[in-house]
Amino acid sequence: MATTRAQDSLVDRIRRLLDPTLPVREVSMFGGRAIMVNDKMLVSAGKDGRLLVRVDAQQHEKLLQQPGTSQAEMGIGRTMGPGWITVEQDELTSDKKLAEWVTIAMSHNRGTTGTS
Repeated sequence: MATTRAQDSLVDRIRRLLDPTLPVREVSMFGGRAIMVNDKMLVSAGKDGRLLVRVDAQQHEKLLQQPGTSQAEMGIGRTMGPGWITVEQDELTSDKKLAEWVTIAMSHNRGTTGTS
């Protein structure tokens, strides 16, 4: 799958945030480049620089109150369920903000079993 500069940059920044001892792999998924930890999706960098974040469904509504977030979609008008949030590229310009979202996703990743 061809990538874009925005996507490549976001993936590189995410890689730098992750503990190098974690079992990490990357796969094409949801139209983006998914970062998998423990064989579960953590985040996915979109071609447009947006970030799909896998979060705890119980925290979903609270996290949607953050600037630049929206309910994730699998195409126009096809929303994904609770626990899937999209963060706009403009909200990810600082490494601190990106790290916050990766930390939220890692917290959920550690607390789940199976694949998703």
